[in-house]
Amino acid sequence: MAVGELLATLAAHLLLSALPAVAAALCAARLGVRGVPVLLAIALAASGVLAMLAFWAYYADPVIGESLSYLALLGSVALIVWALHGGAVEASLLRALATPLALWALGATFLVFFGFLHGGSGEPLAAGATRFSHQLPGDSYIPQFYAEWFHAHGHAGDPPPVFGIWLSSDRPPLQVGYALSQLPFGWGDRELHYQVLGVVLQQLWIVALWALLLAARVGRVTRALTMLVVLVSPVAIVSGFYVWPKLLPAALLIAAAALAMTPLWDELRRSLWAAALIGALLALGLLGHGSGVFGAIPLALVAAYRGLPGWRWLGVAAIALVVLFAPWSAYQKYGDPPGDRVTKWMLAGVSESDDRGLAETILDSYGEAGPGGTIHNKAENFVTMSGGGPMASRIGNAYDSGDLEVDVREVRAIQFFNLFPAFGLLLLAPFAMLAARRRRGLRPAEWSFALVCFAFVAVGAVAWGLILFGNEAGRAVLHVGSYALPILGSAGAIAGLRASFPRFALFYGGFAALFSLAIYAPVLDPLEGTSYSAAAIVLSVLALAGFAALALRDAGAPVAAGD
Repeated sequence: MAVGELLATLAAHLLLSALPAVAAALCAARLGVRGVPVLLAIALAASGVLAMLAFWAYYADPVIGESLSYLALLGSVALIVWALHGGAVEASLLRALATPLALWALGATFLVFFGFLHGGSGEPLAAGATRFSHQLPGDSYIPQFYAEWFHAHGHAGDPPPVFGIWLSSDRPPLQVGYALSQLPFGWGDRELHYQVLGVVLQQLWIVALWALLLAARVGRVTRALTMLVVLVSPVAIVSGFYVWPKLLPAALLIAAAALAMTPLWDELRRSLWAAALIGALLALGLLGHGSGVFGAIPLALVAAYRGLPGWRWLGVAAIALVVLFAPWSAYQKYGDPPGDRVTKWMLAGVSESDDRGLAETILDSYGEAGPGGTIHNKAENFVTMSGGGPMASRIGNAYDSGDLEVDVREVRAIQFFNLFPAFGLLLLAPFAMLAARRRRGLRPAEWSFALVCFAFVAVGAVAWGLILFGNEAGRAVLHVGSYALPILGSAGAIAGLRASFPRFALFYGGFAALFSLAIYAPVLDPLEGTSYSAAAIVLSVLALAGFAALALRDAGAPVAAGD
């Protein structure tokens, strides 16, 4: 494995991905916005909007798309220079914004080299599909396939189904847009570039979660411990390196949560520009993956419970959402119809394509199931979230095997498929909070944040379990839901432990992180001709250590929304 080439590829995609986001944040700061969480949300929204513009520009004509790619690069640099000119943005705010940017870069570096610990950069998508789990399907290749198609053809001709199965309209295009926006900049080994870009994009949850923790006003140590534990959690490791576009939409929803599920909401629910920002983040989350709806529902309900915005606010948010999402909806209907296969799969339990409309398919499936079958299916969704019989069987296999490799495989499988077991050792947190609820000296910010996160997970799980059809084809396994649930659940667990037993939480959270690293460090299915790389080991360790040290440093970041 050429470590130098991998580092250069990573640096290039970090830079290209960061520039538009940084430009947007700095311009907003120059215009008077001072709250770091809001600036980070603006950065993520602007980045996503540009990716969608790239998608539509390439669809119109590849020449227009390439022109936009270069314009975005040069324009971002020009806007950054303008925003910084004359010291318009104070140094303390710049340092506060630099912290999540550096954490994101370190987190991406850790995962790239942790993923390629045993080599495999010559077959990156194959490595991503086997490195941390069982053999996963080819879904991570779909955005690359369509990025290369639209880069070459635009709207000329009908895009061929990838694997002969999936239409271009079956999967939302946000990650395709990101890939298109960077394709003109010298992708030598296209598969490696796409894999590295995919890791960079999935790791944007780091920026979003940092914004959420700042906005929630949790303590410095709690913030650092949360970031570290989530970085090495099963969801962040497996789906960060296997680059199907599911952590990316979770990042956008978490950024919206930073605005709507924290004390900032009292101010932002009266601001029309905040309505447009939150509407854009929700739309982009849905354009990242359809499962984003299972994060959007609890976000909306928890925000409404904290305080309803006015009708004008809701109207502006709805307009922003529709403006971004409507073109894709039109493409599904007219550009490459029908574009409803995944929706039928999830809502009607029908995995095979047919000519029926969505409503007809749903009515037929519920009619065939009947009341008793429907209740059974919904119950199976909740059993699946908790693990149920399959998890018990896997635990039995691990107990009986006497083979450490089998044990690791079974733990990985349980944490891949089931929502609540994916929290691992963090499941202790609610019980610790119950035991400590009458103690004096509880940390109010951490306690409140934990309760909000648990409410988000509970509401999201109930909505998810009731909406999914629930038969064997359309059941609530973790990867068909929103990854915002396990990320916010883990964040709430750490905050709850810190609120209840602060010192114990440090040791317990650290042990949980080490346990997760121990589960995912071994390479169980190495690709042929690969071997452990000392350089990759060193770089992943250094990046992880740097991430922990930087997260612990108090950036002194302002939190208020600003003007």
